[in-house]
Amino acid sequence: MPKDKHNKAAEHHDAAAKAHRTAAEHHGKNDHQAGNEHSKMANDHSKKAHEQSMDAMKASEEKVKK
Repeated sequence: MPKDKHNKAAEHHDAAAKAHRTAAEHHGKNDHQAGNEHSKMANDHSKKAHEQSMDAMKASEEKVKK
């Protein structure tokens, strides 16, 4: 189970990184509306990645205690 949680966290980290890169590209082209949309997506994925990371850490700690 902890492995699945770690994988899910990694997926959100990857999605956040991609959205950050895309936002930077749009901002670099002065397409700020699209850049802002991708920045929001990056923020959402970052929050989900953090939540998943915390869940994975707790699951790993519980597994070690057993």
